[in-house]
Order: sequence, then structure tokens, then C-alpha cells
Amino acid sequence: MNHKQTAKICLLVILVLQFAVSSTWAAEDLYSGEVIVGSQGVEDRNEAIPAALIRVLQKLSGQRELPVSPAFEDALANAERLLYSFHYRNNDRVGANGDVTRELRLIARFMPAEVDALVLLIGLPRWQHLRPAIQIWVVIDDGLNRRLKPLEYQYAWEAMEGVAGMRGLPITWPSLDDEELQLIDMRLVWGGYADYLIEKGAPADGVLIVAARREGPQWVLRWNLANDGHTWSWRNVDQELMFALVEGVHRVVNQVAALNSIASEDQGQWVITMVVDDLHSASDYTRCLVYLQSQSLVTDVEILGAEPGRVHFRLQLNAAPTYVAQALNRDSVLLSVGAENMFEYRFLQ
Repeated sequence: MNHKQTAKICLLVILVLQFAVSSTWAAEDLYSGEVIVGSQGVEDRNEAIPAALIRVLQKLSGQRELPVSPAFEDALANAERLLYSFHYRNNDRVGANGDVTRELRLIARFMPAEVDALVLLIGLPRWQHLRPAIQIWVVIDDGLNRRLKPLEYQYAWEAMEGVAGMRGLPITWPSLDDEELQLIDMRLVWGGYADYLIEKGAPADGVLIVAARREGPQWVLRWNLANDGHTWSWRNVDQELMFALVEGVHRVVNQVAALNSIASEDQGQWVITMVVDDLHSASDYTRCLVYLQSQSLVTDVEILGAEPGRVHFRLQLNAAPTYVAQALNRDSVLLSVGAENMFEYRFLQ
């Protein structure tokens, strides 16, 4: 490798390090737990910190219920040792009757490396950090017509957002003006046709359709979830719409997390070598490095050597190599070309 190539590689490493610093903020919320407190006093804060840590473990593992063990109980008893920072915020919660209740919430952020070690210690699966948002379409049938996310149920939509946020699932709502709404066939939405919404521009990564109708004293809800090429359908019933919606969101998180989780026995440290061809410019080098560094399963990227159009990397992984291969194959950045070495790729972008 000549001096010009060496200088170019050094510059690319600097760019990647800068990207790594900025990209860590994307996963920051996964290590923050939010809990309602009575005051900003030390006693209330100390009582809330273990609950905040539970929220973080739920987010990272995708588990609604966490298994009790001596290691888990010890971590809760010493949760303040894992605390990185905290702050408070006021939250206005709208009730079913329209009344607004102000809540004081503690947001506690914990040290990522230490919490990751705790997840491994207590044997939890690890839900991967890259989590495309699920777009939620809720249609309410009031007996006269079918409406998309009616304003009078704002308290229920806020409850859905709260549960999704608490468990670490990004969600969005469709943003349509009156003219755009007229172009949507609500009969197909009511029928749960997620493919129709994807054709209309909804994100292909994840669409959830909830069709809710009151039948006598109960709400009957039909759920259709499409995520990463998989589909699920189910029903649930409750006398309160909000309770039915919240329970359904929990099930959505369970399904999505299970599909994208790494088993505890497949977590640890691995080192692999990777070869990438068709890197013909400084821009190609940069984009490839940034892409590899952005993978949550990749702890570190090192350049072993370079030749025209071809770079050899050493990757430190925090999960078994098969998970990394699957993650790379889902994207359209690198194309696997190695018959014997599964980490031989061709750069596509």
C-alpha cells in the first residue's frame, strides 16, 4: 500500500469515528427508563431507579416479563451503580373524560456497556438496536361510519404510544390531509390489507392495522401486523377500548422483538475477517465503512489491508457471526459472493 492509499484510509477511519460518535445517540433511549415519581426528592428518586432499570431491560430484551434470579435481584438492589445520568420532565396525560393530569417523570439513563453485560449475565435475549418504526392505522367503526384515529380517543392513542415507548418499539401514525385521506379506500384498511397501504406509501418495514368496533358492551378489535416479510392476525376483546389497544400493543412488541432477537447463548465476542470488492472510489470506501460501523452487532471495524477496489476488514462482533450475515443480507449494500467464505462481499452502492 503506498503513502497516498495509507493517507486515504486514515482519513476514512477518522470519518467513521466521527460517524460512530454521532450515531450512538440513536440508541440512547434504549438505555433510558422513565418512571412516574411523586417529587424530585432523593428518596423518591432512589425508589424509582430500580423500576427505571427494569424498563431498560425490557427495552433491550423485548421481554414483557423478566425472569427473577439472584443476579437480577442483586442488579435491582444496586441499580444506582449503573446510573449514568438523570433528569425530570412534566407530562400531561389526557383521561377518557378529557381531564388532564400532570405527572412528574424521572428519566434515568444507565451505562450501556454495564447494562449490556447485565443482560448477558441474567440470560436475557437481546433485541437488536436497529428497529424500524411500525406505522399504526386504527380505524374505529361507530355504527355510522369508519374513521381513522378519531380525535375523541386521544387518551387511547397516548396510551398506545406510552406502552410502545416503554417497551422500546418505535411507532408512527399516518399523516394525511383531507385530500390524501379521500384517496384511501377505507374498506381495504378495515379489512386489514397491509399490502394495500404499503402500495400507497406506508413503510414496508412494518404496518399495523387495527379495526375496532363496539359490539354491545364490549369492543372487538382485529389486528393485522406486517413486519419484515412476516404477517400476524388476531383478535382481542375488552369493555374498555384503551385496555384492548394497550394489550394489543404489548403483543405487537412481543412478535416484533421475537423476530429480531439474539438468544442469550449467541451473545458474546467473536472476531471475523471480511473482504469487500468493488470499492472504486473514496466515496465507496467511506460509505462501506460507515455502513459496517453502523451495525449494532459490530463492536469495532479494523482495516487489515487494501488493494485496488478491494479491502480486507477485521470485525469484532457481539453476536454469533450468523446473525451478522443475516443482517447484512437483509440490506442492499453488500452482496454475498463467497461460496466458502460467507464474509466475502461485493459493494452495491
